[in-house]
Amino acid sequence: MNANVYQHFRNDERPFIDSAEGWIEQVQMQYAPFLTDFLDPRQAYILESLIRQSTDLSYRFFGGYEAAERRRCLIYPDYYVPTTDEFDMTLFTINYPKKFTVLSHGKVLGTLMGTGVKREYFGDILSDGETWQVFVASEVSQFVQLQVDKIGHVSVRLEETKYTELVMPKDGWTEEHETVSSLRLDTVISAVYHISRQRSKQLIESGKVKVNWTEVLRPDFVLDLLDIISVRGFGRIQIQGLEGTTKKEKVRLLLGVLRK
Repeated sequence: MNANVYQHFRNDERPFIDSAEGWIEQVQMQYAPFLTDFLDPRQAYILESLIRQSTDLSYRFFGGYEAAERRRCLIYPDYYVPTTDEFDMTLFTINYPKKFTVLSHGKVLGTLMGTGVKREYFGDILSDGETWQVFVASEVSQFVQLQVDKIGHVSVRLEETKYTELVMPKDGWTEEHETVSSLRLDTVISAVYHISRQRSKQLIESGKVKVNWTEVLRPDFVLDLLDIISVRGFGRIQIQGLEGTTKKEKVRLLLGVLRK
């Protein structure tokens, strides 16, 4: 690995960078397409940056629908013409007694993870407020379907569903602009949710904040483009754009914000 590549990303992202370089090298050596697992937006950004350095390769991201957050990437020689079927994902609808229970993203994800299948095999979890669906990598879909028969104490069944029956996600994402003194995690949370820095630090240090689905306990953690921050009890934030600095050296941000 060229050390110059590392300097553009975080130290804890090096294992992913190494994996991505391996995928790219495999396509270059074998002249055959390679399909990744589901990637979060930050991982997709890193992979795209690396592929763009290889002029003889092309790529396409797909997560089951146009606005998907978690997507698989097909890397292929530039002469190759990919099809949607090659992304190998299965859409399941969760059949459950709607009169007797209420599902949530956390309950669904917790149950899926309880199967022992790693997070990278699961795509977006969607809901219109009542119906719940999830994208699963086809290579593990039958196993997951057999394993998931309860969410909490409620019996459920995963039913394979056509893409044409995809629900319209019901969420409250809004596009917002914010100016912050730095890209520190506690600073951004404080600014977006209008709470004190001390309160945001407490949330982080008590394990209630995740960045890209990983718990972060450091208030001084520095955010970057396309990071997704989850704050328990408050919602989620995505860094969608870094729009320069003000005359006083404050950072202008374009954000996607989901408020609970």
